[in-house]
Amino acid sequence: MPNPGTIPVFVGTYTDDRTEGIHILQLDTSTGDLSTMAKVADVRNPFFLATCPNNKTLYAGCCIDEFENEPGGSVRSYAIGANGALTQTSEQASKGATPCYLSVDSTNRCVLVANYSSGNIAAFSIHPGGKLGPASQVIQHEGSSVDEVRQEGPHVHSIVLSPDSRFAFAADLGLDKIMIYQLDFDAGKLRPHGTQPFAQTPAGAGPRHMTFSPNRLLAFVINEIDNTITSFNFDESAGTLETVETVSTLPDNFNGDSGTADIHFEPSGRFLYGSNRGHDSIAIYAVDGASGRLQTRGHVLTGGQNPRSFAIDPSGNFLLAANQSTNDIHTFRINQDDGSLAPTGHVVEIQAPVSMQFHPSPRPPDRS
Repeated sequence: MPNPGTIPVFVGTYTDDRTEGIHILQLDTSTGDLSTMAKVADVRNPFFLATCPNNKTLYAGCCIDEFENEPGGSVRSYAIGANGALTQTSEQASKGATPCYLSVDSTNRCVLVANYSSGNIAAFSIHPGGKLGPASQVIQHEGSSVDEVRQEGPHVHSIVLSPDSRFAFAADLGLDKIMIYQLDFDAGKLRPHGTQPFAQTPAGAGPRHMTFSPNRLLAFVINEIDNTITSFNFDESAGTLETVETVSTLPDNFNGDSGTADIHFEPSGRFLYGSNRGHDSIAIYAVDGASGRLQTRGHVLTGGQNPRSFAIDPSGNFLLAANQSTNDIHTFRINQDDGSLAPTGHVVEIQAPVSMQFHPSPRPPDRS
């Protein structure tokens, strides 16, 4: 177990020529201080990390050119030991190029993978010990949208499960759509939603990541290309989305180039955060939990460049911002009254951090 008052944090990175791609940090839950505990050898470009519901297994999507003579990336499983120590247990082909997002269903029976460059999604059954079987299904998206450079074809940037894991939502940057699927837990397979196969975002928005409100009534998608967030009413029983509004993630006076990245709630659901790469900030919003409308509360610079990822600790006291281009992670204290962020002054240097996962990780509230 970690030391009292600390919690492990797994960090995935771009490795270049390095082979130690996953870092294990420790967050002091009183001060926000981050310290390095260990590194995982022999893993390249673990773009995205996710843990299983029982917190015994970590999964990593690895962006490599080929795996076992098959073009595309791979997905690895690691058993989580004392102090967050990781031991690899399996690896499978991701069945596409650039596996950039993973989700694990709440029953711990399957892993879903979004492959960005090839524009497809893949499903994998989980075997005993958290090991992955070969892909049980691959679904190829088709189409394009208005941006001829970024949206010439499908580019699935995330696949997020509903809080009860009955539905999966694949944000496709290339299509300006959130594709909606129903999940068969036992078979480890997806089928298109019979009532609403997709939800539309504004043309040229480029949907990237998605999150659900803790009250499970709302969903929010951060759009990379046009620097916005689109909010939806979410019907959990039906697995459907109804558009509420789209708001900017940038200050009104900003005229430079920027693109969004990550989006997260703090545990109470009163405040929502999104990261801007270019403006290099975290946008802060107050959330109307009934209507889904957002009120901008300001922006805080992340202390570095290109905040591709950020994470909020399970207590909701700290936000960690990972700046990919300046090779650092900065810690901010969250004001519980107004959602504002204050730098703690604690910084840890890690080369090209791009994904973070707390252990144990926050989970949706149980309504069973």
